[in-house]
Amino acid sequence: MWQDVEREPVGPGEESVWDYPRPPRVERVSKRLEVYFNGVKLADTTRAYHVLETSHPPVYYFPPGDVATEHLEEADLSTFCEWKGTASYFNVRVGGKAAQNAAWTYIDPTPGFREIAGYIAFYPALVDECRVDGVKAAPQPGGFYGGWITPEIKGPFKGETGTRGW
Repeated sequence: MWQDVEREPVGPGEESVWDYPRPPRVERVSKRLEVYFNGVKLADTTRAYHVLETSHPPVYYFPPGDVATEHLEEADLSTFCEWKGTASYFNVRVGGKAAQNAAWTYIDPTPGFREIAGYIAFYPALVDECRVDGVKAAPQPGGFYGGWITPEIKGPFKGETGTRGW
């Protein structure tokens, strides 16, 4: 069970995803966040929110005005989060390259997450590159979650092998 997880050590300037809250919390972020796909900058902001949840690296939500939405196409997928509500997805298309369900939004999130209504998040594993203050972020393992892992974020992370029961 997740209570028995052996945490990675945390040093100065680092944070453990095991100190993040459950239920999750949404917070304003002033870090510069960038997303690239097929040679095009899809998103660039210093006005985002992130959602922090126990065992998950941060998920970043971009204001739609800071996203090149002409490269997003509504997808048929929707999912339900017990905390945030129903998510709608976008395919990303730039030139001849496409990524299915690579971004998502909560049009009408639950009351605790109203700040991210209409904001857009990206899966780092499905785009070419995501950056936090110029540092390339790695995708959260497992393919289901959309967290961004940078060197100061310590795990282990939900999505890794053996974490299904967390």
